[in-house]
This record gives sequence, C-alpha cells and structure tokens, in this order.
Amino acid sequence: MLHSSSDASPAADRQRWAERRRSLETGRYRVSPDGRRGWRRKRAFDLLVTLFGKLLQPTPFHALGRRNALDLRLVELELAFPHLPAAFDGYRILHLSDTHLDHFPELASVARGLLAGVEVDMLALTGDVHGNHRAPIARSTGLLAEALDGVRVRGPRLAVLGNHDPAAMAEALEGLGFEVLLNRSLVVKHAGQRLHLTGLDDVNCFYTEAALAALAAQPDHDAFRIALVHSAEMADHADAAGCALYLCGHTHGGQICLPGGRPLVTQLTRCRQAGRGLWRWGRMTGYTSCGLGVSGPPLRFNCRGEAAVITLRRRP
Repeated sequence: MLHSSSDASPAADRQRWAERRRSLETGRYRVSPDGRRGWRRKRAFDLLVTLFGKLLQPTPFHALGRRNALDLRLVELELAFPHLPAAFDGYRILHLSDTHLDHFPELASVARGLLAGVEVDMLALTGDVHGNHRAPIARSTGLLAEALDGVRVRGPRLAVLGNHDPAAMAEALEGLGFEVLLNRSLVVKHAGQRLHLTGLDDVNCFYTEAALAALAAQPDHDAFRIALVHSAEMADHADAAGCALYLCGHTHGGQICLPGGRPLVTQLTRCRQAGRGLWRWGRMTGYTSCGLGVSGPPLRFNCRGEAAVITLRRRP
C-alpha cells in the first residue's frame, strides 16, 4: 500500500493555522459553522456534569458506571459503495475517537487488550486525544501509544484534532507517526487507484473558513472521498462536496443514555440527527463513534465505549 500526500501544507500555512488556533483557544468565543457562541454556557454545563458525578460517588451507581466505561467493544462494520475503486475492496480502517486516556488511564490497558492483533490498512483518529486541559499532552499521547501497541497498520495513520485538543497536539501526534490533517487533503494510492481523504480541524469550537475550503476543493471527478472530522457538524457540507464516507466522534454516543441507548446530550450544534452510530446524509454514509474514552465523570450508562473496524466493499 503506497501512501502519498497531496496539497501538502507548507510551513507558513502551518504557522498561520497554529496562530489562528491558539487565538481561538484563548478567545471569548467558540466558533462553529453557524457562528460564535460564548463559553459561559459550556462551562456551566461542565460544572453541572461534575456535580452529577460527585453526587453519584457515594452510591452503587458510581461503581457500576465505571465498570460500564471499562467495558469496551470492538465494532466491525462492512460498508458497501458502488463507486469504490476495485483495488480498495476489502480495505480495512480502524476508527478511533475521543480516547481521553489521560482522564481515565485505566482504559489504556483495556484498549490494548481489545485491539491486540488487529490488522488494518489505515488508522483514522478523529480527535479528542486529550481530556484534562491541565494535564500534560505527553500523558495523553503516551497512553494512546500503549493502547495501540498491538495494532498492525499496513498503511497511513491519520488524525484530526478535537475540541479538547490544543494546537500543540498536532506535533505530539506526528511524533507518534500520525499524519495530522489540518483542513487539507491527501491521497492514498494502491494498484493505480486512489482514495481521497480530507481532514478538518475541530469545527465545534474552532471552526474557520479553511475547513469549508478544504471540503470544497474538488479532486478528480471520479475520486472516492472520505471526510475525517471530529464532529458530525459538517455532514451537510461534506455531502454537498461529494464525500462518500464521513467518520467522526465528539458525542461519546451520549455517554450517559436512557435505556435503549438514547442520548440525553450530544453537544452538537447542528446535524444533530447524526449523533451516534451509522447514519445517512443525502448520498453520503456516516459513522459517529461512541468514543473509546469518557469526559466529565468516568462513567457510562446504556452506551459502551468502542473502537470500530470498518471494511470498505465495492457494491456491484
């Protein structure tokens, strides 16, 4: 499997991205495709979630929730597309999202056991490697490396950033062998045929017009396009741009759900119907991971953490 980059981001573009990202991280507003929102509401929600966790601590539900969070599953999916290049029939993608391992380090060894021996053609990491903004980034990436220790990846390791990931996470992931797509695209080649992948910086809090421009840039008319985005909030734009598959996370599947897995909260500002699992948007297929890790209290109810192996198939 040959991996070649297109639209390579020059150093100057990377520097401009980093300056803009850090400005947004320290600014007064979160920015999504629908505009600016103050941080106050988000911080109030986070305080309520923290209080909820503390109230559960003396109860049996806290221990149950922790056991649930450690009960990871490996989801295996086959997704068929009529225009998938024949050379990529059977191509396997390991999709991980929202690892947050610094927030719940016990998950790293559980994930390592779950993923031991998994062989794939591509690893796609859709953001939120970090959990606690006060923790060192090296803590998150070190635990991620531990979790992935037994995985064999024959081709590219790709990543995008999430809303919990600071700008410095891009360089840290590159140190682990990931190619971080910051509002740009690349091409994966095999047997003379190609997959076109576009990765966006987080659009839930740190959206810029560069994300839309990256999606709108048109490859060859017959290219099979995959979008890697932290959240589902660009699904409509990705479908309009001709993407066939959209991989994302962000919602944790709700993390704390009603019986039957119905999320109470998804933290999506738009495209809310794409909050969990498989979905369709126009002609595009999407998958929203329930996430490997947790945020807020290290608990899950009616929603298991996961990694997903997605096998692409060519449909006649």
